[in-house]
Amino acid sequence: MTKPIRGRFAPSPSGRMHLGNLFAALLAWLDVRSLGGEMLLRMEDLDPDRCKPAYTPQLAEDLRWLGLDWDLGWQEGQDEYCQSYRTEFYAEAFRALEGEGLVYPCYCSRKELLAASAPHGSDGARVYSGRCRGLSPAERAALEAQGRRPAWRIAVPEETISFTDGNFGPQSEVLSRDCGDFILRRSDGVYAYQLAVTADDGLMGVNRVVRGWDLLSSTPRQIWLMERLGYAVPTYCHLPLLCSGEGRRLAKRDRDLDVGALRRVTTPEKVTGFLARAAGLIDRFEAVSPRELIGEFSWERVGRADRVVEEIDWASL
Repeated sequence: MTKPIRGRFAPSPSGRMHLGNLFAALLAWLDVRSLGGEMLLRMEDLDPDRCKPAYTPQLAEDLRWLGLDWDLGWQEGQDEYCQSYRTEFYAEAFRALEGEGLVYPCYCSRKELLAASAPHGSDGARVYSGRCRGLSPAERAALEAQGRRPAWRIAVPEETISFTDGNFGPQSEVLSRDCGDFILRRSDGVYAYQLAVTADDGLMGVNRVVRGWDLLSSTPRQIWLMERLGYAVPTYCHLPLLCSGEGRRLAKRDRDLDVGALRRVTTPEKVTGFLARAAGLIDRFEAVSPRELIGEFSWERVGRADRVVEEIDWASL
C-alpha cells in the first residue's frame, strides 16, 4: 500500500518569523499541496537557550495569517509535536546507535576543535579530526577528573552518500571527508539537530522535506542516520534563500521584515504575491492567496539562485 505524501514545516520558535521563513513555509506548503499530500507542522524548540514557549502559538498564528494550513501536527495543547517534549524518542535512537558501537564521548574544547579540525568540509564547515575516537577508558577517566563534560559523537564510515535533490539535482558526499564525526548529544545533555530531525521525520512519516539550501549539506548525514535507524528516506527538495541587498540571508534580526512588522503595514495577499513573484511562480506582482498558487507551482520555476530583497514599499504594491 502506497503511503500518502507527507511534507512538513518545522520552524524554530526562537523569535518572530521573517519574510525568509514565510518564503520557505509557502514553498513547502505549495510543494505538498500540488502533489495532493498532507502537511505537518512541527516546532523545533530543542535548544532551551534560544527557543521560548511564547513564540510557538504566535508562529502558528502567523502561518494561518498568511493562509497556510496543516493537516496534522502542532495545535494548542498538543505539545507532542514540539521537540522539547520528544526527548525520549531521541534517547531511544541514541541508544540504538550506541548499541552498534558507533557513539563515543568527545572532550574537546572549542579551542581544541578549531586547532584539530580539518580546514573545511564540502559546505565550508570545519571537519572534526576524530581525535577523541580512540581514547582509552583511562584517558577518558582522566579528562572527566579534570571536570570535562563530554559531547557525544557518532563515528562515520568512509562511505559515499548519494541522492537526487528535487531542486538541486544529483548530490554526493563522502561522510568521513566532508562532514566527519558529528555530534549527536551536546555536553549539556541536549540532543543535536541532526539526530532529532532524523528521528522526527522518520517517526512522523515525513517523506517530503522542503527547506533552504543552507541545510543541503546536512542531508547526507541524515540519510545515513535514517538508514542506520531503519527509517524510510524522504525525498529532499532544497530552495533558494531570500537575501538582503548586501547578500546576507535574512534573519530574525531583520526586524523590519518580521511578520509582526508586516502585519502592521500590509495584507497577507500582498505578502504572498511578493513571495510568489520572488519564487518565479507569477510573472508580475499581484495580490494572491496561497491556494491560488497551487496550480502554478513547479521546481523548474523556482530554480536555484538566491533572491535579493531590497527595501519594500508595501503601500505602493
